[in-house]
Amino acid sequence: MSGKLQGRIALITGASRGLGKAMAMAMGAEGARLALVSRNLEQLNAVAREIRERGAEAQVFPADVSREDHVARLEQEVQAALGRVHILINNAGINIRKPITDFTLEEWNRVMDTNVTSAFLMCRAFVPHMKGQGYGRIINLTSTMAWTSMPHRAAYSTSKSGLLGMIRALALELAPEGITVNGISPGPFATEMNTPLLENPETNRLFTSRIPLGRWGKVEEVGQLAVYLCSEDAGFITGTDVLIDGGWCAQ
Repeated sequence: MSGKLQGRIALITGASRGLGKAMAMAMGAEGARLALVSRNLEQLNAVAREIRERGAEAQVFPADVSREDHVARLEQEVQAALGRVHILINNAGINIRKPITDFTLEEWNRVMDTNVTSAFLMCRAFVPHMKGQGYGRIINLTSTMAWTSMPHRAAYSTSKSGLLGMIRALALELAPEGITVNGISPGPFATEMNTPLLENPETNRLFTSRIPLGRWGKVEEVGQLAVYLCSEDAGFITGTDVLIDGGWCAQ
């Protein structure tokens, strides 16, 4: 443990699996004290156990961060248990893949609420924790689908593009406080969200053929990027989005 984040309190939404779990593991290894948030308590507990076995502190907070009442309760519980949050990673997200004409309004709103409104609610609740400390880090998990897109991704691309606007506006708003706001845009990563693509041999080959580096991303690579963006070394990086996509968007 090198301790790049020693003494920092980091809250990660969608922490029960995939990229959220990977970022939690990486930040715990650098000394951060972790607040793990997800709707799935059983999976959260499993992640927390794994992190604790590696010598880091992790506490679990089940919540639906697309709901205002849940976020209000979460803010109180996290502050009581750990103190003021220094790092907020808005990672909770869903994807519904279908033609625009097949979407119901409820499905569209569910994608927007989970991917965009949740980030607004979390920032509104936890930015006050960061103010007055001269340091703060907010990372929104965006996507290459904010920069390019594919058929049947209308809701997902719209939601992730919205996060880019939030990142830029908040970076300017919070810069006087020493709080940086950035995005991480993962390309094709081997996560649970992409299981349908990974398990379909034809789709899997199609995706791999379109990645210049010729492979899916490893979740640990996003974890290490998050650590860097939250470290003191990245203190001059704000208002931007980092593509980690194997060259996908360079084409």
